[in-house]
Amino acid sequence: MKKVVSILVIVLAFTFNSNAQDKMMDKAVVKTIALEQTPGEFTEKGLTVSPGTYVFEISNNHAAEKVGLVLVKKGDDASKPENHIKTAYVTTAVADGKTEKSNPTTLAAGEYVYFCPLNPTPQYTLTVQ
Repeated sequence: MKKVVSILVIVLAFTFNSNAQDKMMDKAVVKTIALEQTPGEFTEKGLTVSPGTYVFEISNNHAAEKVGLVLVKKGDDASKPENHIKTAYVTTAVADGKTEKSNPTTLAAGEYVYFCPLNPTPQYTLTVQ
């Protein structure tokens, strides 16, 4: 009976340790894409990244009272909110002089466009390859 209990304890300890390592690995693979807005534009005019999960960090450098981020798969109508990748929205509108983040957003290979409708900017290309 002691052997069974010992084996069960070892298996449970291994399982908990593996789950903790998996969670740490999940957190380790989330990368940040930092974008700064100034009046009428993003300072980053286009980006190329590898497929993966990203958090968008948006800085408002006196661009407007509040700014945000819209990300859309290239070719989709960016004026339609149903086409927006909502996880890329900042969780709170970015006040002047502040920085805010989005939720983690998984990007597959392809092209996307990003822009801000609050501080009207052009649409810039984000390439994932």
